[in-house]
Amino acid sequence: MYSTLRSLLFRLPAETSHDLALDLIGAAGRLGLAERLARPVAPQPVQVLGLNFDNPVGLAAGLDKNALAVDGLAAMGFGFIEVGTVTPRPQAGNPKPRLFRLPEREAIINRMGFNNLGVDALLERLEATRYRGVLGINIGKNAVTPVENAVDDYLYCLRKVYGRADYVTLNLSSPNTPGLRTLQYGDALKLLLEQIKQCQIELQAEHGRYVPVAIKIAPDMTPEELGLVANTLVEQGMDAVIATNTTLERSAVEGLKHADEAGGLSGGPLTQVSTEVIKVLAGELGGKLPIIGVGGILSGADAAEKIRAGASLVQIYSGFIYRGPELVRECVDAIAALRVTEFSS
Repeated sequence: MYSTLRSLLFRLPAETSHDLALDLIGAAGRLGLAERLARPVAPQPVQVLGLNFDNPVGLAAGLDKNALAVDGLAAMGFGFIEVGTVTPRPQAGNPKPRLFRLPEREAIINRMGFNNLGVDALLERLEATRYRGVLGINIGKNAVTPVENAVDDYLYCLRKVYGRADYVTLNLSSPNTPGLRTLQYGDALKLLLEQIKQCQIELQAEHGRYVPVAIKIAPDMTPEELGLVANTLVEQGMDAVIATNTTLERSAVEGLKHADEAGGLSGGPLTQVSTEVIKVLAGELGGKLPIIGVGGILSGADAAEKIRAGASLVQIYSGFIYRGPELVRECVDAIAALRVTEFSS
């Protein structure tokens, strides 16, 4: 069924089909029809970050930036859902076209630029949802905010979403907001996280509950840079790392249509790259922080490999576009089989 729907949607421009699909999933969720679009996913409970997940396979941020289809997406079997990236104020993002498919590699290039309706609109939509599973909210800075003042936007969004989120992700790694990735390094990262941690402590006292903070990083780092980032995350008391965002590398798609478009590349070309980042992080962290693995998960085997590399949870996005809801069930089953094998050995 999904392959037929995908063939129809792929005849449309990428962003048009994305918006249409999200509208359809949202409508199916509101009408209670979304469960018919996917086969049931067997429960595989896991506890990470002090949270109870129905299964370890989540939806990555970026697909539903404005929480338009949370109930419909939840019916697809995801163990958790991450919405956003959301910014303090609404913004249109980069000029269109800004989303491109590379089907030969099951890949996507995007330069969306944090297009979203703003944090207040996101929270208003979340109030109307029935979903009670684990919800992550991914936050970023507005494009007009200077990088040196970026922490103000992150603190603003953190305070706004803290009462609704089960965990909050700081997106420091999108390649589509000028200067954003510089926040991942050295003193800039340390100073930002110091203020985030202080705010998190204050909000814990105010709300009477602790909401974990995860940092989403780019794949385009050397092992040495990953080691420095890992040390800073531990030192500053962060709760998790999400590896990885999209890549600027193009060698895997060289010569294909759209390969030279600016933006972040996701999907098949990122599969092994993100897994290698997870392996390096796992070695550097030594279990001090959980890793959420994302990037190029196109099969159950890809998901299991990220768990084997050191991830505690995984997220999918591009694979969901190409494979549909069946990929969720396949990934859950593959991770369950891996854990049975590891337990038996």
